[in-house]
Parts: sequence; C-alpha cells; structure tokens
Amino acid sequence: MLNIAVIIAFTLIVIAQVLNLYRLFNGPSLPDRILALDNMYIDAIALFILVGIHFSSKAYFEAALIIAVMGFISTVATSKYLTRGDILE
Repeated sequence: MLNIAVIIAFTLIVIAQVLNLYRLFNGPSLPDRILALDNMYIDAIALFILVGIHFSSKAYFEAALIIAVMGFISTVATSKYLTRGDILE
C-alpha cells in the first residue's frame, strides 16, 4: 500500500515540476518566475523524500535538507536582487 502511495505522489509531483517549468519559462513577470523557481525546489525536496522512503535510505533525506538550505538562500538572493537591484550591500 505504501509503494502505491509513493508512486502516485511521485507522479503528481513530477507533473507539478513540469507545470512549474512552464511557468518559469513563460511567466508573465519576474516575480512569477522567482515564485516558480521557489516552488520547483520545494517539489525537488518532496521528490528526494519520496525516493528516500521508497529505497529506505537516509542519504536522500540529507540531500533534501541541503536542497532546502540552498533553495532558501537562492530565494532570498533573487528577491533581494528584484527589490534592490543588488544582492550585497
């Protein structure tokens, strides 16, 4: 039962990634593209967690944690660039 749930969740998250990729390339504005990129790294975290559950490996959970930290930093940097035009003060 758990394997079926993981496969269904994996499929739905991959569909969400494809839709976010579409928004990333065809977004009407820059904030929409930043939001799509932010959502893509959250979906990537979910994919790594699902793969970790499927293979019963802790390494995927650690990779998801690294993606979360790097995604947060990139979101802050791109938002700062959007509002101020410069990342460093």
